Amino acid sequence: GAKFVHVFYCLARYVMIENMKKLSLGTGIPFAEAVMWRPRNRYIAKARHRVAYSKLLQILQREYFVFQEYRRKAQ
Repeated sequence: GAKFVHVFYCLARYVMIENMKKLSLGTGIPFAEAVMWRPRNRYIAKARHRVAYSKLLQILQREYFVFQEYRRKAQ
């Protein structure tokens, strides 16, 4: 259910952050710090999430359209 998905998400996020810390050690790239950063204003965080989500959706729809066109022309 929802609790399992949340726990799995937290575990995946933790593993990702630890992996990024290990890979970015000594490179001067603050990836892990950026991932750990939490915004003070929840409204701005939600707005950024909506923008990123809609952009991802547009990219996936465009990719699907191109794939369908390629498939149609291949026939």
